[in-house]
Amino acid sequence: MKRIVAVVALAMTLTVGFTAKGQDDKGFEISKNLEIFANVYKNVHQNYVDDVEPGKLMKTAIDAMLSSLDPYTNYYAESDMEDVKLQLLGEYGGVGALIHQEGNKIYVAEPYEGLPADKAGLKAGDRILEVNGESTDGKSTSDVSGAMRGQAGSSVKLKLEREGKTFEKTLTRQEIKLPNVPYSGMVTGNVGYIKLDEFTQEAGRNVREAFKRLKAQNPDMKGVIIDLRGNGGGLMAEAVDIVNIFVKKGELVVETKGKVASKNIRSYTRNAPEDTEIPVAVLIDGYSASASEIVSGSLQDFDRAVILGTRSYGKGLVQNILPMAYNTQMKVTVSKYYIPSGRCIQAIDYSHRDENGRAIRVPDSLKTAFKTRNGRTVYDGFGIEPDVEVEPEYISQLSITLVQKFLIFNYVNKFVKEHATIASPSEFEVSDEIYNDFVKWLKDKDYSYTTATERMLKDLRDMAKEESYYEALSKELDKLEEQLKKDKADDLTKFKGEISELLKREILCRYYYQKGRVEGALKNDKEVRKAVEILNDQKTYNELLTKKK
Repeated sequence: MKRIVAVVALAMTLTVGFTAKGQDDKGFEISKNLEIFANVYKNVHQNYVDDVEPGKLMKTAIDAMLSSLDPYTNYYAESDMEDVKLQLLGEYGGVGALIHQEGNKIYVAEPYEGLPADKAGLKAGDRILEVNGESTDGKSTSDVSGAMRGQAGSSVKLKLEREGKTFEKTLTRQEIKLPNVPYSGMVTGNVGYIKLDEFTQEAGRNVREAFKRLKAQNPDMKGVIIDLRGNGGGLMAEAVDIVNIFVKKGELVVETKGKVASKNIRSYTRNAPEDTEIPVAVLIDGYSASASEIVSGSLQDFDRAVILGTRSYGKGLVQNILPMAYNTQMKVTVSKYYIPSGRCIQAIDYSHRDENGRAIRVPDSLKTAFKTRNGRTVYDGFGIEPDVEVEPEYISQLSITLVQKFLIFNYVNKFVKEHATIASPSEFEVSDEIYNDFVKWLKDKDYSYTTATERMLKDLRDMAKEESYYEALSKELDKLEEQLKKDKADDLTKFKGEISELLKREILCRYYYQKGRVEGALKNDKEVRKAVEILNDQKTYNELLTKKK
């Protein structure tokens, strides 16, 4: 009850405060609604038929309120602090392992190299039965992950099962810092490659060090690929530092503009660059957002890099973390950002909604043209458009099913038991022998799936019945369905290439961790191959950066 009184008292205090300021319209509305909310909260607590949890009820109300603004303005209770640290710093207190759920069972999916779970001998495929004596049956991955996280230096006791045998491990949690550059190396004899997963602390320094190392080890390096695909962003300062690797000191990279003038900033490159001449290619996709778009967009505006892939996400909003009482925090959208040409790439207008309450995309009619340093035309309002578009490769429904039902994962568990070692990531391939063994292993497994064609055929049948054409079309529809079944039976052969690639990545991860997965995928990566082609062709590279649109 004390918390209810505190909320009411807060509302009353704010009411008095706004009254003292003259009760302007906004002040009155705020104080009035705070008082109304406090009364609703108090009445629910006092009168609702069942007991309610005040903290849970308040968090539900706060989350609902903030969700009406945008997806990035969030409230974090004290118990969520490890999640905040992970988002901002790439750090959390834990054991260093990914987990996944199959049915009501929780399994280790991937222990990170050299961290407590790996050092304790945990392996992908181990089932987690208990955490600190509490059963994991029916628990979600977030429940179990939350139980495994905690203060660095504290202990967590796990009961696990492997190949039908149970065993226990007591692990000491440590401060887990995920590598924001999981891999860097040469993709050909003269083109370097740096993969950046997140813009967490020291991302700029780590990318710079990776670039310097590649140059030192490969004096004839003709170009470098910065891979930002799937990178959802992070700290703006790190984005500026990465741009600074290739752009001279004193260049304006990003400017923020919002309601509070004191939060508006202009961020310039602060250091001497590493190389202002070497050709650069940046890979982006629809999941490259925020800081990824600052890097790719700024290098595009400076005509300093060729951008390849597909259009980026379009997040031009900036958030600040605001500390609050009782160790809680808020992440609040405080401004929009603008890259060197002056454009803002925010694609969704959260201040306007359609009739269903969904935020609307910025219409083409409101998009404005801007110019890069060399005079090329670029646009605001819909993410970063690549200079060279590379059509994405979509995997089949069969492959999706094999991943979602953990059949590739579980087959690799078997493979690892039967193979002590494999070739290096740059050399290993899934042979016909391995693939045929996988197909044989699948025979008694359920990997049923429905293709888009099957769904369309079913819809056609339903529509034909509704419009009284079914009797005339039924024989033709039956023939189509029969032919589809025959074709579908060959899907394991038809999609052998993409399924083999998925098997390869999972196998490499078991022997060489994340580095192996990334390195092994490069050989057959269409975007990487295209980037190498452009970086090795100085004429094409220069034309892309100077050609007027």
